[in-house]
Amino acid sequence: MNWLSGSQGVVLTAYHPSGTNVAAGNQTKEGEETCPASRRSGQYTMHHENSKKATERPAFDRSSSQDSLDELSMDDYWKELENIHETRKNSHEEEEVVVVKEPDEGELEEEWLKEAGLSNLFGESAEDPVESMVFLSTLTRTQKAAVQKRVETVTQTMRKKNKQHQVPDVRDIFRIQNDPKEKVSDGNEPPSVKTSINKNETEEEGKDPEFSLGICEKNLLEDVTVSETDINLEISFAEQAANIKDDSIDKLCGGKEDDTLLPNFRLPKDKTGTTKIGDLAPQDMKKVYSLALIELTALYDILGTEFKQQKALKIKTKDSGLFGVPLSVLLEQDQKKVPGTKIPLILQKLISQIEEARLDTEGLLRIPGVAARVKSLCQELEAKFYEGTFNWETVKQHDAASLLKLFIRELPQPLLTVEYLKAFQDVQYLPTRKQQLQALNLLVLLLPEANRDMLKVLLEFLQRIIDYRDKNKMTLNNIAMVMAPNLFTFHGFGSKSIEQNEFVMAAGTANVMRFMIKYQKLLWTIPKFIVNQVRKQNAESQRKERKDKAMKKLLKKMAYDREKHEKQDKNSNDADVPQGVIRVQAPHLSKVSMAIQLTEELKASDIVARFLSQKSGVVPTLQKEEVFLYEIGGNIGERCLDDDTYMKDLYQLNPNAEWVIKPKNI
Repeated sequence: MNWLSGSQGVVLTAYHPSGTNVAAGNQTKEGEETCPASRRSGQYTMHHENSKKATERPAFDRSSSQDSLDELSMDDYWKELENIHETRKNSHEEEEVVVVKEPDEGELEEEWLKEAGLSNLFGESAEDPVESMVFLSTLTRTQKAAVQKRVETVTQTMRKKNKQHQVPDVRDIFRIQNDPKEKVSDGNEPPSVKTSINKNETEEEGKDPEFSLGICEKNLLEDVTVSETDINLEISFAEQAANIKDDSIDKLCGGKEDDTLLPNFRLPKDKTGTTKIGDLAPQDMKKVYSLALIELTALYDILGTEFKQQKALKIKTKDSGLFGVPLSVLLEQDQKKVPGTKIPLILQKLISQIEEARLDTEGLLRIPGVAARVKSLCQELEAKFYEGTFNWETVKQHDAASLLKLFIRELPQPLLTVEYLKAFQDVQYLPTRKQQLQALNLLVLLLPEANRDMLKVLLEFLQRIIDYRDKNKMTLNNIAMVMAPNLFTFHGFGSKSIEQNEFVMAAGTANVMRFMIKYQKLLWTIPKFIVNQVRKQNAESQRKERKDKAMKKLLKKMAYDREKHEKQDKNSNDADVPQGVIRVQAPHLSKVSMAIQLTEELKASDIVARFLSQKSGVVPTLQKEEVFLYEIGGNIGERCLDDDTYMKDLYQLNPNAEWVIKPKNI
């Protein structure tokens, strides 16, 4: 079966204390492991199947690792890795390897432009890139520079290959208006950032004080339990990075940050409301994806870190079952059983099974189940899960935990996707924690919806286990060490990749795992500067549409009738809703419409509460947590408002919106 595929990879067979020579006669046999009292320092002997020659891993060099986590926590990582290798070694079926295609010159940049929705800047459609020009006009300077860099590479490649279609001049594409009147004050660009994004040319004056303080968190770490650091979501992350000189980090911090402590990053209150993933309509989320990709690339460019999307070639996968089945196939078959489900049913059940046995069990997720029993349970689940005849009462908690980790590992493509797995891993190399968090925020936005939903459920579950750390002894560090190998050492890339990279990645990926668990609420927030860019794109598109319609009507000599009609509508609307008042619709409630007077303190939750207070025996009563106030139209497609949104501030941002109360996803 694919979920316990054979491996030609590395098998950890022995551990030796650092600095000790191991005599040949004392070396362990294949498949055996020495168990010293402590693994705080030392090295493993690795054995390759079908090979007689053993290799040794260099002793773990803490000074070369970004992370300096507790040494006993690192022990959890290596133990988990051994369990994974042992599971694969005990299977004899050939492993499916995901082949990552090496891109040709310019191919990577061309694919990037397509992903960013800018494919009409080159190729056969390059003659009329009007839609892209509207998009480009909303970008920040650093975002434009990132796009320009990729367009230049593609242009040069096309000319080398003598492409027959038109290759536009980059100078024409990026001749964006610099007229201050055209500039929308959306908080994307600090005034001190120059048009050139050469890091040696960026200015320090006008630097964002909050961000500058966040670069050196030495004092913060000394008092991490009481100190908090705001995350600035109003200014582009790349613009923030560009506004700091090259030597600022070392100069301010005087060395590396202490990674044993994590600061309490928090979101400052936004009067127009915080936007979470899932709050926007699909058409706006598509724009968010493009902007997040460009912003992440711009951030990496500024920080001098290479950002490359991996591209996997299609491989043959199972089209049914539980383990080793593509996530999309799982959801498709699950939705036949439970319409609308977004999380694989097997994952939901495994989490439920673990929680039913209480989360205060010592060593939960760290202590593995019995290998033979776990393998047998896999086979039984494959046969009986969808029939509903599987007996869950016989499943022990540690076995269920092992099944959960196996399910994640055996996905044909990693949960963090082939395209972005390396980018997630490389977050560890960014200079500061704040920039690491910003990059992770953008990467989460780039994940496919199914992967993102599953990751969210997993991280929430892991946090619930950590909440019982006083009893189960599973701290944030312990959980991160145990789960990192299951998310980051994707066996589908082949044994060579594992052999060369798993030891190097250990501390770094565990640190990324810590970030994802601790800051998960922040990671599922769409930055305000991106939402503002979406608003600006929508406004520009609507302006263009109105202009085009007006021209057509003028040609048909209907301009007068149109103006008269619009004037009548405007007078009618003005009479219906006085200034400073909005009309809120609630088609699913007993009170279907209400005029609401805007005040400085009026929040979205106040409006919902006012509607719900209207009792009726005709319409079923809905609870407060079941309905939400939506902002619809104007410069946004659709946006679900959080309870603390100040309505007058939002109305001023989007005066042409309609306001509707309804259940989510309707």
